[in-house]
Amino acid sequence: MTDYSKLIDAETWAFIERTNSYYPPDTIDYTIAQQREIYHRMCREFFAGYPEGVTAEITAIAGPACDIPIRIYRNAKPDRAAMVLYLHGGGFILGGLDSHDDVCAELCGRTGYEVVSVDYRLAPEHLHPAAFDDAMSAFEWAAGTYDRPVLLCGDSAGGNLCAAVAHATRGHAKKPIGQVLIYPGLGGDRARGSYVTHAEAPMLTIRDLEFYKNIRTGGVDQTGDITLYPLADADFANLPPTMLITAQCDPLSSDGEAYRDRIVAAGGRATWFEEPGLVHGYLRARHTVGRARASFTRIVDAVATLGKGAWTW
Repeated sequence: MTDYSKLIDAETWAFIERTNSYYPPDTIDYTIAQQREIYHRMCREFFAGYPEGVTAEITAIAGPACDIPIRIYRNAKPDRAAMVLYLHGGGFILGGLDSHDDVCAELCGRTGYEVVSVDYRLAPEHLHPAAFDDAMSAFEWAAGTYDRPVLLCGDSAGGNLCAAVAHATRGHAKKPIGQVLIYPGLGGDRARGSYVTHAEAPMLTIRDLEFYKNIRTGGVDQTGDITLYPLADADFANLPPTMLITAQCDPLSSDGEAYRDRIVAAGGRATWFEEPGLVHGYLRARHTVGRARASFTRIVDAVATLGKGAWTW
């Protein structure tokens, strides 16, 4: 059994304990409505505000079944090299425009890029592929609206959606210029690697993953669907330059390594960083935990660099 007392430092433990005080580990045993209420309260408690010079507006775009709310972040000193399409985490059942509001604002503030956050439909009200369909609609809108390249960025469930969009748009006239995937779930082998070593990690467990998967699909086995499991794709050629950033103490970490290896084997560019001693959801610790602060800087640098069409790793 993994000894997390040796892997996780005091700052990160303090973050875990604070998170658990708002969002207890047994939250998945509550109703979906209760889970959302708890999650939204936790997000409010961690809200870090906007950087100076960043403003935002909420609007909506046309989707396949309904309008999709988005929030557009703008910098008083814009960099028009690219725009960022951000897809939030939350296990496909939680989150929205407010859950990652300050994260998107900070990405905008530190890169200068316009950032668009997408409020895609959630399960169980809207089963797969609803979230993917909304992500695709948002990409098509961004590609058709902006006079600059589109960079995909997302965490956890949002990282999954970014990868699925990247795979689906390889033949697009304006395919993504890059993707930054933050502790994404990509459908890796659950019998090996971090899925075994960190099956009971703080903040995310295998039991949690099974719950989210079953809710997203309605319990239907969809093995092989690359819009659900990007690692199921047989072809990894022509994907955009990819940065994968995972947490060591997270069952999903091996997905980053596997995805990188397959892109590189297909002749593409991909880099994977496994952040030592960090846990799933550490984005909210970026102002209180040294390791998380350093990792968020890595994320910002990756977004800024890939947005300019550069590759420095």
